[in-house]
Amino acid sequence: MKKVYMDYASTTPIDKEVLNEIIPYFDKYYGNASSIHSFGIEAFDAIEDSREQVSNLLNANPEEIIFTSGGTESDNLGIKGVAFNNKKKREKKGFHIITSQVEHPAVLETCKYLEKTGFNVKYLSVDKYGLINTRELEDAISENTFLVTVMFGNNEIGTIEPIKEIGEITKKHGILFHTDAVQAIGKVPIDVKKLNIDLLSISSHKIYGPKGVGALYVRRGAKLQTIAHGGGQEKGLRSSTLNTPGIVGLGKACELGKKRMNKDVSHITDLRDILIKELKTIDQSYLNGHPKKRLANNVHFRFDAIEGESLNLMLDDKGIAASTGSACSSKKLQASHILLAIGLKPEEAHGSIRLTLGRMNTKDDIEYVVKVLPEIVQKLRTMSPLWKR
Repeated sequence: MKKVYMDYASTTPIDKEVLNEIIPYFDKYYGNASSIHSFGIEAFDAIEDSREQVSNLLNANPEEIIFTSGGTESDNLGIKGVAFNNKKKREKKGFHIITSQVEHPAVLETCKYLEKTGFNVKYLSVDKYGLINTRELEDAISENTFLVTVMFGNNEIGTIEPIKEIGEITKKHGILFHTDAVQAIGKVPIDVKKLNIDLLSISSHKIYGPKGVGALYVRRGAKLQTIAHGGGQEKGLRSSTLNTPGIVGLGKACELGKKRMNKDVSHITDLRDILIKELKTIDQSYLNGHPKKRLANNVHFRFDAIEGESLNLMLDDKGIAASTGSACSSKKLQASHILLAIGLKPEEAHGSIRLTLGRMNTKDDIEYVVKVLPEIVQKLRTMSPLWKR
């Protein structure tokens, strides 16, 4: 049976070049980067090289990169770090954060936690494509607003938010701007200086690097309070023995991501557009997310009168790996908060599936999916009491 992987938004296979770069740091250069002997210095130098590789992808300075365990920790450190620093500086409550209704749980749950500790959070609505309204954003800014956090590209429906415009607004009002760029990194050119981004989260395993490592870009001058106390690594912001193999892998993945971006995006976009065109021919099928302002690898469809989980399982039986939503919450039974936010009814949201492409996909993969998926949709509809032509 043919095997086709189309869940790259969930995780990516590690690139062979990245793997080869990592291996020596498990058994040859295994020193603790905090140690002052030669073994430690070797590890320290490798980490600093990786810091430069990550910064080059973002047009940042190496000293503005803080290594973490992944996107979730980066989001938590960026948002809580700024929030607690502001609360420490000012004694009154009512500190104001602005975010959107379609953020990743790593951002939404962090904001909900902060609300319980006295912060005030505004959740911006989105249109049917998942885009925020920048006028609504600016209108929501108050004298107590100190942070805006809006994701770069949506992890479920692939919509790319107006990051440049958001950065211009936050800069004008003297407010810090954080963006979760976990899905966008490597697929969209990101220049943190031109986009006026102050904090940005990335994760290694979304860009063909190892799992368990990520980074937070913190613009020079932006003040954070640590959320994990210990040995004081990473400028005192992220205490923990540094994961040298993982960091080396992230650095190499960023280097390759910058080098291959144009080629990868062109290849994946071509495949994505073919897949979208073919799936639109299925009766009563609908593309979720913006038709143009979307990540190069994202294809998110809903089909009337079927259940996405059943579709996903039957695709898996045919060797096709897909997803019903964010990998972090796809096992939950409730409808996706993102799909509800763009105006879908719960039953419509449950009839959606996400196919995300990557570097290794081919036209043969697309042809196989286009052959198999409509047949499964038809079969499921014959069993559905909701199906009416």
